[in-house]
Amino acid sequence: MFTKSNKHSTTPTPPPEPAKVQPSVDAIRGASSKPAARAASIICADMKINGSVTSEGALQIDGTVDGDVTASDITIGASGNITGEVKAEVVKVKGRIKGSIRARKVELETGAHVKGDIVHSSLQIQSNAVFEGQVKHAEDPLKDPAPRAAADSRPQASAAPSAPTTSFGISSTPS
Repeated sequence: MFTKSNKHSTTPTPPPEPAKVQPSVDAIRGASSKPAARAASIICADMKINGSVTSEGALQIDGTVDGDVTASDITIGASGNITGEVKAEVVKVKGRIKGSIRARKVELETGAHVKGDIVHSSLQIQSNAVFEGQVKHAEDPLKDPAPRAAADSRPQASAAPSAPTTSFGISSTPS
């Protein structure tokens, strides 16, 4: 049944398979801790939100928000309408904002309507954009306190007692 042959076998033996490279545990942990690239969150034109909106990523607003909006990058579309403070690294406005804007880069595009103060590092206003309010340049607009109204910029009265207060020429003390 079995015979021994003096002839050498001509069948070559297959080469050993290369060892599969396994990523180190540290590399896996590092990859899982990095945030994945995300698409912008969208508030559609038929949506209305009463209250503040906060996002760590980008935000596209085509609907209505009655409240403050905070995100890393905010775009207000042509049908977007915000009543409240808008705070982000970058704010692009094509729609309407009634409230202050605090951002490193602010772009008011054609058709934008902004009624409120803007604190920025960089400001761009395109033709046919409407803006009513005060503008303040700041190196870090996200850290500075909110802009004060012109009436608040008066020096404060001293703590020393003063004459009776009068309003519209009427004395507050009886004669």
